[in-house]
Amino acid sequence: MTVRALVIDDSQLLRKSVVAALLRIDGMTCDEASDGGEALRKLSSARYDIVLTDINMPVMDGLKLIAAVRRPPLELELPIVVITTESAVADRDRALALGATRYMVKPVQAPEVIAAVKELLGLT
Repeated sequence: MTVRALVIDDSQLLRKSVVAALLRIDGMTCDEASDGGEALRKLSSARYDIVLTDINMPVMDGLKLIAAVRRPPLELELPIVVITTESAVADRDRALALGATRYMVKPVQAPEVIAAVKELLGLT
């Protein structure tokens, strides 16, 4: 079974770190985007099983991306994991209210990311 993830962060180093963690999951493939606008283009043209996104990015931030993913024309129901430096409860609540499935505060460790993704995809 192939599982497709889209990892969105303006930091290439952080994207590569999350991708490296995800590739430890059997059957996982990953695509990357550096901002919400690029991510929306990818989500419009390909099928993904899960999205992992930062909040603070140029062009389109993660909160706007989540809102766009959840409303027409996309209306995708896939899990969205936010991985961000924003640790305030208000930021977490806003992301979850917009449709994020999980909210994680950086720095995150590979086992945490792997466990969250496996749980959300029913791979545990």
